[in-house]
Amino acid sequence: MTEPIVSLDDVHVVHTARTGGLLRRDRVHALTDATASVGRGEVLGVVGESGCGKSTLARVLTGLQRPTRGTVRFRGEDLWSIPAQRRRTEFGSAVGVVFQDPSTALNPRLPVRRILRDPLDVHNRGSLRQREARVEELLGLVGLPDHVDGALPAQLSGGQRQRVAVARALALEPDVIVADEPTSALDVSVRAQVLNLLVDLRARLGLGLVFISHDIQTVRYIADRIAVMYLGRIVEEGPSALVAGESRHPYTRALFSATPGLLEETEQIVLEGRVPSATHPPSGCPFRTRCWKATDACAAEFPRAEADDTHIWHCVHPEIPTRSTA
Repeated sequence: MTEPIVSLDDVHVVHTARTGGLLRRDRVHALTDATASVGRGEVLGVVGESGCGKSTLARVLTGLQRPTRGTVRFRGEDLWSIPAQRRRTEFGSAVGVVFQDPSTALNPRLPVRRILRDPLDVHNRGSLRQREARVEELLGLVGLPDHVDGALPAQLSGGQRQRVAVARALALEPDVIVADEPTSALDVSVRAQVLNLLVDLRARLGLGLVFISHDIQTVRYIADRIAVMYLGRIVEEGPSALVAGESRHPYTRALFSATPGLLEETEQIVLEGRVPSATHPPSGCPFRTRCWKATDACAAEFPRAEADDTHIWHCVHPEIPTRSTA
């Protein structure tokens, strides 16, 4: 593993939600005891069902959400102990973000040229001529023609808008980009183009990438390591081939069985019941209410981490690994 640029250590995020009337407020456990890291040149894939905490994890990694408890480190320093000015200039330029829907992430009133120049203006990077040259360079990096610079976002296709969003994230030459469902709002025909762009940029620029998606096979294709989330917790994490091909947590096995690869036969596991509420999560393992292997021991406490080298899982009754073609 490379030296982490951003890392989370036992991070919790708890929101207060108004439910059942004006006077009642419940605590929503959006992220619980999350530990993860990403360095230059590596891709961390994050998968899980809707509402599992993936977007909250993205907000914490990009500094948009301060954790309720736990530590976020930037190049070894506690991010939230760094003075605000340093945090804005150093962390703000080292970590870029690509949001889910480019039609809402880009200012509809600004031409592409201004959208791409804004980060350079805010961080006072170079002269005006140098900034304009950087805009042209960014368009080339993401495969957009020069004449696009005068267009408004509404005049572009969905794929072109997402390329603009990627270019904006690259403007300050970051070490890491956090991409939160960057292809889910795109037509199937252009998803592969954006994915290939991210893979190419990672190779050319040595970028670190946190790729968050509910598309299991896409993450399997693009990621070096995969973190599997369920109800705000990371239940399994490790090298992509091991997490996908030798899943140890039953939930991970169920996820990958739902979208089997072309080269292997997998028995599909159908999960019964709903995902529990993050307001009142189950005791112990949060997956136990839907798990076919659950026993009383699963309800006692959240399982401690078990590991096989860099492959980590939290389960009282882990799956037995089998040799896989993954």
